Amino acid sequence: MMKAALIRSVGKPDVIEWAEVPKPIAQKGQVLVRTEAVAVNPIDTYIRSGIVKATLPNPFIVGCDIAGVVEDVGSDVTRFSVGDRVWGSNQGQLGRQGSFAEWCAIDEQWLYPTPVGVSSESAAAGALVGITAHLGLFLHGRLQAGEVVFVNGGTGGVGSAVVQLARAAGATVITTAGSPEKAAQCRQLGATHVIEYKTQDLDERFTEITASTGPIHLWFETLRTQTLERTFSLLAQRGRIILMAGRDARPEFPVGPFYVKDLRAIGFAMFNASADEQRAAALQLNAALANGQYKPLIGVILPLSEAAQAHQLQEDNTLNSAGTLSGKIVLKA
Repeated sequence: MMKAALIRSVGKPDVIEWAEVPKPIAQKGQVLVRTEAVAVNPIDTYIRSGIVKATLPNPFIVGCDIAGVVEDVGSDVTRFSVGDRVWGSNQGQLGRQGSFAEWCAIDEQWLYPTPVGVSSESAAAGALVGITAHLGLFLHGRLQAGEVVFVNGGTGGVGSAVVQLARAAGATVITTAGSPEKAAQCRQLGATHVIEYKTQDLDERFTEITASTGPIHLWFETLRTQTLERTFSLLAQRGRIILMAGRDARPEFPVGPFYVKDLRAIGFAMFNASADEQRAAALQLNAALANGQYKPLIGVILPLSEAAQAHQLQEDNTLNSAGTLSGKIVLKA
């Protein structure tokens, strides 16, 4: 037996139980991972609450991200051996059990080697958000060196990954922050320009910044509510906007400003990417993790047994804009 953070029905964070369930066995093509660290993502809270409708096993172990050590491998596993350190994401999706458990049996296609010198906490914190940022910037956004990138929320999970990966690729990065402290953190991550949106006028600051950088080539939108009129006015000819948040968003779409500039709008969800696409992104992330170009932000570390508290904190910040979190919530087994 083992302990896991699980739900028996969807609902508020307090539906999460820390309870005993059978320890999994690595089946054909699977790797049994002894969990060392996991991370919380907004999608975890949407699935747990029922905002995202899904057919879930009962009981359902919550969580997408994991980092740990290989304890056993099933038949046909070729990439990993007992004792390897690994990380992964995409658990708790499409009928798969989640990662918030002491052990997890995971299809090897969703696991990647953890680089030497990178902690399991850091690997877990950078998993889903790092893959999401990489897919958006490079697979979908086709970012090129010398371009100008904007991302909302430079100290958020995805936002901080976008800032670091875009800067490492040779882009000029503009972002937003909610305080002078967070603005300083954004600059440390590689942002050239930071707008403190609570005290500065967004339009005035955009005008000042783009006077020196030129128009924005790639706008990575992380907000659940978009302001497309502003975005389109700031984009360069044939600029691109990446849309990856806001399932219920129905913003007004200014067709005229969009088509007369030959703009591109690209929507994507990380879990739609194939295993090969996600692995390609993960291996590039590993190189950035190993050389220090990608350092996932960790805001809070809790025991795995406090998954309900972690979900509440994530929900407070994602849905209720509490502003009490920078970086990721990581839980340690």
